[in-house]
Amino acid sequence: MLPPIIVGVDGSAESLAAVEWAAREATRRDRPLRMVHAWNRRPRRQDDELTNAAQRHLARRVLRKAEERVSGAVPGVRLIDEQVEGPATAALLKASEQAELLVLGSRGLSGFTGFLVGSVALGAVAKATCPVVLVRAGEEAEDEHFPADDGTPSTRTGYRDVVLGIDLDDPCDEVIEFAFEAARLRHTRLQVVYAWQAPSAISLGPGDIGLVDEPQQAEEWQEFLSAVLRMWRDKYPETEVLETVVEGKASTALVRAASAASLLVVGRRLAERPTVPRLGPVAHDAAHHVGCPLAVVPHE
Repeated sequence: MLPPIIVGVDGSAESLAAVEWAAREATRRDRPLRMVHAWNRRPRRQDDELTNAAQRHLARRVLRKAEERVSGAVPGVRLIDEQVEGPATAALLKASEQAELLVLGSRGLSGFTGFLVGSVALGAVAKATCPVVLVRAGEEAEDEHFPADDGTPSTRTGYRDVVLGIDLDDPCDEVIEFAFEAARLRHTRLQVVYAWQAPSAISLGPGDIGLVDEPQQAEEWQEFLSAVLRMWRDKYPETEVLETVVEGKASTALVRAASAASLLVVGRRLAERPTVPRLGPVAHDAAHHVGCPLAVVPHE
């Protein structure tokens, strides 16, 4: 069986938005969609069978509501639902071990931009070994597409760009491939963004050359970026690629580029023993300031 798309469901508006996005992604990838709901998240010794039965009944209602949402929005998707007992983060991490992708909802900081990343989503992003996509509350299918000629939202137009934030100090194949594949599936352009910052006088060592002018540095980074992407352009010849090199803070450049994107892709280094759940500075800033879905791809 092909690895499924896993989506966490808890009945909230943000989880229902995530369910719809995950269903669309499952259709794009021709994968089954598996909805996971964790009940009895904080088991207590005094819980009796009647209490557990009531929780299981509520869980079925939550999953049924999500099924109805999917059936109305993305008919035809192969759907599996599952109830699991125990803490939500642990349940989602276990379910995602054989998944192609884990999708989670996250409340918006405002009506249009930013996420409020809760403890469940934060823990899953920090520890999952598969890519995790955060979807804000209110995300609609039309948001992935360019508006119609008259300016109204539409799903009949082309997809907005996929944006990849790349680290040229450590360009990772897993992150790059995920972004190229996402753009290919959507038949849209991939915008690859690298932000560099000129070294300060304090950070320069005795053997460093600090007199190279900024235009020359930008040109060198542009050439390096082109070299890194050359193999991927050959592998995905039908995908248009826009290479963007800017001076400044990476998170600022990505938030700006993602303002009109269908998906933002960033990487996260796998920690051998993650103790405190962390997104990493770039992913953290992106999660709190972008409006489009955010894919966080783990890598060695």
